[in-house]
Amino acid sequence: MEVHYIDVGQADATLLKYSHEGENYRILIDAGNWNSSNAVNYLDAQKVSNIDIVVGTHPHADHIGQIDKIIDTFDVDEVWLSGNLSNSQVFNRMIDAIEANDVGYHEPRAGEVYDIGPLVIEVLNPTSASGDVQNDSVSLRITYGDVTFLFTGDTEEEGERKMINSGQNLSADIFQVGHHGSNTSNTSAFLDKVNPKVAIISTSENNQFGHPHAEVIKRINDKGIDLYSTHINVTIIVKTDGTTYKVTTKKDGNVTPSSENTTSNNTETSNDATSKPKESVSGSCININTASSEELQDIIHFGPARVEELIQLRPFSSIEDLARINGIAAGRLNDIKSQGLACLGG
Repeated sequence: MEVHYIDVGQADATLLKYSHEGENYRILIDAGNWNSSNAVNYLDAQKVSNIDIVVGTHPHADHIGQIDKIIDTFDVDEVWLSGNLSNSQVFNRMIDAIEANDVGYHEPRAGEVYDIGPLVIEVLNPTSASGDVQNDSVSLRITYGDVTFLFTGDTEEEGERKMINSGQNLSADIFQVGHHGSNTSNTSAFLDKVNPKVAIISTSENNQFGHPHAEVIKRINDKGIDLYSTHINVTIIVKTDGTTYKVTTKKDGNVTPSSENTTSNNTETSNDATSKPKESVSGSCININTASSEELQDIIHFGPARVEELIQLRPFSSIEDLARINGIAAGRLNDIKSQGLACLGG
């Protein structure tokens, strides 16, 4: 079996490829970001034609972003989602594609176990769709022979604690680091339960969230876990015969925590309300579909929490479309228009 941790920038997409008794199996866990076709292109380059299962761990655009394109491009048998809803255009396009192509649909729940040829998939999370989209991320422990893989989407500390308390077996040889290496996930207690030999982070260089966070990298390094990241190693492939495994990368490199006194890829973006945001890339307005978290906070009524919601709901078709964001009603929308910073282009 090959497990491809695809370099899709600040997003997730992982392809599992294996064969058994003359039959090919393909499983995709997450599908990159909405504003790119990199996941689709990678699958095409791998000569994928049929995908048995596409898993969208949770309804954020950097995880389900290209599922609609994938359904329209490849023969997809079934889509697994957490059951949580979103009012984003990305989510709606995905649901439309599922319905239009008559694709099977399932909401996996903790405790379910599936045999997909020689592969065993154990569902660890969620127990239900509570509305907490990140902590309800579909989390899977996948076993091929004696080699195990763990995927937890963007599950944060609360979700990790629930999995620990459930008594389920969380151990895995290879762990995809939760939430792109965020310090809201990957607690020491959870890492102890997983006890991986290899950890893999999917993230982009110089991303607006400061992922992976330095304390997470240090936590992993202190435990003696081999660490890889797509922002350094590019696409990472784990090959296994079910007994042993080998990690190969397109580009060698080490993932190390940043110095306290220097700015690097691992420096967390400040959420201090007194911090001065960067100037807009466009120079004349702030493109709400592409601007960074810091840039968006220059727009009136947008603090860190509301900016995070805006980013997750992208893309927007008009400034009026910002009304989809909690707390942006007619009055605040008028303020935003009067300020004149928010736009859909430069």
